[in-house]
Amino acid sequence: MLHVAYFIIRHLISFPLFITSWISLQLGANLNFFIAGLISAGVYALSVNVIKSVQSRLIIKKYNMTLPEYKHVQQQLKEAKLKLNKLNGYFIKVRSIRAFKQLFEMNRLAKRIFQIVRTNPKKFYHVEPFFYAHLETAVELTEKYTLLVSQPVKAPAVQIALQDTRETLLELNQVMENDLHQVLASDIEHLKMELDFAKISIAKHEKPLMLKGDLSHDGKSNGF
Repeated sequence: MLHVAYFIIRHLISFPLFITSWISLQLGANLNFFIAGLISAGVYALSVNVIKSVQSRLIIKKYNMTLPEYKHVQQQLKEAKLKLNKLNGYFIKVRSIRAFKQLFEMNRLAKRIFQIVRTNPKKFYHVEPFFYAHLETAVELTEKYTLLVSQPVKAPAVQIALQDTRETLLELNQVMENDLHQVLASDIEHLKMELDFAKISIAKHEKPLMLKGDLSHDGKSNGF
């Protein structure tokens, strides 16, 4: 969500500059309509890049990262996005309901991990194997599986290869599920700490309540 908000903000700021510079160049500098438009487009692009650079530094400061670390994570996310697009294209090609569900779950897990790291780049270091190995393996196996399953020849060797691939993909699903748990581990621990603190605070300020009947009984016993 932060990336979406930053995207909207930098374009909302840059667009008025684009319009203002275009009008100013035509009226003030008497430039040609199209030349003024080209220069204004350059102003727009420059403004977007400058604001994006400032926003990146704010993210780096927020998550206590160095610039090289942040750039490395962004590069890994860029490569992962391409792999996710491939994975998304493969799983819709299978005709077996069981295989579709299995690949759909894998795709869901991969997207979830990607979104978490995209939102919080620092979490990349909690799930590096996913980006360096697991996602790539998922793409390769899914590609081979969709290739085999689409073949008209159903020889025993092909059936054995399909079964082996399905079993490997199932194991990979479990690995990626562990990746998701790993990337969420710090959040879960933080939530537990907050819940414990909240329980202690509630218990500390909680006062025993007396029922109306108890108050009446106590009043009679004291002669009131």
